[in-house]
Amino acid sequence: MTSTLKTISPIDGACYVERNYADTAQIQAALKNAIKAQTAWRNTALDERKAICSRAVAAFVANKAQVANELCWQMGRPIRYAAGEVNSFADRARYMISVADDALAPIHASEKAGFIRYISREPVGVVLVIAPWNYPLHTPINSIVPALLAGNAVILKHSAQTPLCAERIFQAFQVAGLPEGVFQYLHMTHKATEAVIQSPEIRFVAFTGSVSVGSRIEKLAAGRFLGVGLELGGKDPCYVRADADLDFAVENTVDGAFFNAGQSCCAIERIYAHKSIFDAYVEKFVESVKKYQLGRSDDPETTLGPLVNAAAAAFVRSQIKEAEVQGAVAHINPKDFPMDQEGTPYMAPQVLTQVDHSMRVMTEESFGPVVGIMKVASDEAAVKLMNDSEFGLTAAVFTQDIVTAIAMGRQIETGTFFVNRCDYLDPELAWTGVKNTGRGCTLSKLGFQAFTQLKSYHIKITS
Repeated sequence: MTSTLKTISPIDGACYVERNYADTAQIQAALKNAIKAQTAWRNTALDERKAICSRAVAAFVANKAQVANELCWQMGRPIRYAAGEVNSFADRARYMISVADDALAPIHASEKAGFIRYISREPVGVVLVIAPWNYPLHTPINSIVPALLAGNAVILKHSAQTPLCAERIFQAFQVAGLPEGVFQYLHMTHKATEAVIQSPEIRFVAFTGSVSVGSRIEKLAAGRFLGVGLELGGKDPCYVRADADLDFAVENTVDGAFFNAGQSCCAIERIYAHKSIFDAYVEKFVESVKKYQLGRSDDPETTLGPLVNAAAAAFVRSQIKEAEVQGAVAHINPKDFPMDQEGTPYMAPQVLTQVDHSMRVMTEESFGPVVGIMKVASDEAAVKLMNDSEFGLTAAVFTQDIVTAIAMGRQIETGTFFVNRCDYLDPELAWTGVKNTGRGCTLSKLGFQAFTQLKSYHIKITS
């Protein structure tokens, strides 16, 4: 097992970051420090916790240019878009800070003569946040800020693809004056991370990633009554109804499918279009996709960057090739995108029709720049196909009939239901999923619940 973490940039295939993995002694010291620091932190006034978190956000945003450039080189986000994640990091954090008083307030029982009764929300202790590379800033902050505001200590284990994100978040909290040990990061191997999950000091694990790893985490946590929050991906569907505004639907669904090269758990990966508008929708959709500029992420003209690595691109290519063998029709000629090259992370976007659910590209998470579009005859057919998935993170319907859309939403198995929108997180709404997308909730006032435990106070007044 190597003792060194190496981040290979998808831009040029060179090593961009190299760090030593934490050894056993460093990990044990971090756990010990977290326990000690949390004891004092939980007794710190909420107003002070909020002030520190606010200062950390300001410090992070002040470093936006550096953070955006590092993000671009670590995971391939085009530089023209990279700063946007710094902004969304700040927006989410500030919202969670703004609702902390309400979200963490005691729940008072009805008045009863001679008694004081209420339920307080106590911190769980030490929280381990395991963050992904695809949205390496705003995904972890969904857990870090509410966990800290609730009085917990946090240890962040970031993806080996984006280690600098952990370091920059840590530095911002240092600038903000957060007491030592309350927030720490560790660069760890998979084996070391598994050992930490099983450490008695850890009381909650927040993980974003694959179903297989999420399942492994559940097994590691079994028997300890450990809190676990799991966001495990999706195969998010969209339905374009006959009455949809086509230009609006095309603009939003193209962006929803191909932003970040499709490397998002809530990206649109399969589209169902009503037969009456199918041909017109596909024509407009394909023409829009052809406008992407595939190139190096550090080029300001690039609108579609490389995938995170060559293996990820090879996987998506394999889905496309297999679908074509099964009868799918590809509408994009990769030769029109000069940077597209087999064996590299650079691949052209692809739009497929004549697809069905016998094809992996319509059922298996792609996590890349490809989308299949199916023709459907009715709303009922669309709902049935949208529910035909092991995942359930988000689903979208484009229509001018809001009443009908809401009725469809009640039938669709999903954590978030969009109408005339897709691929978006609203911090005031719960971010959650069903089926193999996982369990738990971040964002909104409800996002604090995972990081607290209820404690009832039943006080009898005797004088």
